Amino acid sequence: MTTICAIFNALAPESLERSPTLPTPPRKVISAMQHCPSGHDGHSLSQCQNCGGQHRVHHACGNRHCPPWQHHTAQQWLQHHLEKPLPGPHFLLTCTVPETLRPFLRSHQRLAYHALLHASTTARKRLAQDTPFIGTALPGCTGVLHTWGRQLQYHPPMHSLVPGGGPSEDRTTWRPATANFFVPVTALSPISRALFKEDMRPAGLLEHIDPQVWTIPWHVQRRANHHGHSACTSRAPSVCRVAISNPRLVSLTDRTVTFPSRQVGSARPRTTPFDVMACIRRFLSMSCPTAACKADTSAFSMPAVPSLSTPSAG
Repeated sequence: MTTICAIFNALAPESLERSPTLPTPPRKVISAMQHCPSGHDGHSLSQCQNCGGQHRVHHACGNRHCPPWQHHTAQQWLQHHLEKPLPGPHFLLTCTVPETLRPFLRSHQRLAYHALLHASTTARKRLAQDTPFIGTALPGCTGVLHTWGRQLQYHPPMHSLVPGGGPSEDRTTWRPATANFFVPVTALSPISRALFKEDMRPAGLLEHIDPQVWTIPWHVQRRANHHGHSACTSRAPSVCRVAISNPRLVSLTDRTVTFPSRQVGSARPRTTPFDVMACIRRFLSMSCPTAACKADTSAFSMPAVPSLSTPSAG
């Protein structure tokens, strides 16, 4: 079976030779993935339930860009959220920025990613404070920024998993949202766009952004899930996802990597061939944005749910 680590083991030296000025973060990723399956990071003994024998299992490298390590990290994230359940429905909000903004985001990653997170979170908080919607100043959120599309092209949508409601100001009452409505997504789009623009103004970067960005709608989609348990379970694999995982690799032949993909609006399965050097380059560029991309955060802390009371209808 072809794996990402096997590709890096075989061809990372050539990639480094071709890119002598490669920055330190992607070099660290290359080093970690080269050593990942070798036992360099230690091992454990596991007893087989069938034969009773003990087998040595090498530890994963622990790098957040390594596909084998992400399953363990995703399970830790899921367990943490399931231990602190919140009542009511949950919503997945996806904000997609215009294509004309993406070159700017890629060249100013640290500042731009932080501004995207700030804009999306602040926009939700402003709307959630309105009594007709929820009436809470403490809406929760787990935000995840992905930076790639189905064919490893640069595509940075902002995903937010939010509980349908929030605690009152004194944190004694849970104020629920309706089953299929959190806040109006049509209002989230212009507010998020305006907040992002406000953050770019003091940084002196407005002149580097195409003016059309401020007139094109920022598409925000909302999907409701009636239970927090199923919402967190369905999102856990994508929270710690890397640009491409091992199961997606179909083959590596003649320096060509093939993986499945599909086009937007089509369910027909396709395969995409990539030159192996281009695949490594894209993997590193998607996996090594600045630390601002670590966008798994909680917007508030609150007491355990059993201490909250939910106001009765009417």
